[in-house]
This record gives sequence, C-alpha cells and structure tokens, in this order.
Amino acid sequence: MPNANPVVRAYRPEDRDAVVRLLAGSDPWRTLGYRDEDWSRLFREDGLVEGREGYVLDADGAVAGVALLKPRFLMGDYLELLAIAPSARNHGHGARLLAQLESITFARGKNLFACVSDFNEGARRFYARQGYQEIGPMPNLLIPGGAELLLRKTTGPARQR
Repeated sequence: MPNANPVVRAYRPEDRDAVVRLLAGSDPWRTLGYRDEDWSRLFREDGLVEGREGYVLDADGAVAGVALLKPRFLMGDYLELLAIAPSARNHGHGARLLAQLESITFARGKNLFACVSDFNEGARRFYARQGYQEIGPMPNLLIPGGAELLLRKTTGPARQR
C-alpha cells in the first residue's frame, strides 16, 4: 500500500470504476452473488443512487476502501457497506474509515447500524472490536440458508425520560 496514512473523503463519480473493481473482487459480496452490474447500478456514472452518502479511503489517489451510509434509519444511520482493498487490510484503515463514519452519524443521531453475513467471521470480529453489538439474525435475507446479522453501535437512548 503506497500511503501509510490514507484519507477519508467523499465519494466522487470518477471513483466508480475502482470501487466496482474492489467490490466485485471481494467477499462476502462474491459469495452473496453480487456482480459488477449490481455495483454499477448503485455507483452510477453520475454519482450514487439517491439517499446514500458515499465515502472513499484514498491512498495517494487510489481507492483503498469504500463505505456507503443511508441516513435516517432507526434513530440513526445504516452502514450499507464497508469494504477495504486486500492490500490495505490489517493496517487499521478499516477502523479509521469506520471511525469517520461514526463521527458523521453520531453528530446527527444516536445509532449506527450495519449488517454482516453470519459466515463472515473476520467482519464479525472487526465490528465487535469497534464496539458493535449483534442484535439478531435475519435468516434467508440474501442467500438461502444464510443469515445477515444486524449490528448496532449507540451513544445512548434517543429520548430521555
């Protein structure tokens, strides 16, 4: 990885090809059956699908990671995806990207939710280390026989008594 300190910045349409390549070549999305066409519909040539905020981990102009947030989900935001390029993994870059997303989310709400596939042990460990709780499984949501696990990190109840 060229840059030991990549920066988090807003997604730009010119990131599209690199983002699609990163996602299309990564698990769990391959296992879940996602293809280039699926990513190309989400990351359009003119920008993101409406209702999403995109962020990129930029390492000297190369996309080393990507994340999508859906604002206003259950008294917080929903982290629709977070992916780190294989060459950037195990250097704390995923935690850096997630921390930036948390600062954005917790400035406007109390909760950040995410889902992780039950077979994705590495992601489950990553989110647990970052303070996320597994709320529960959603069986057969994406693939037969599999479950997506709803995760939550919170700064407290949305309302005080």
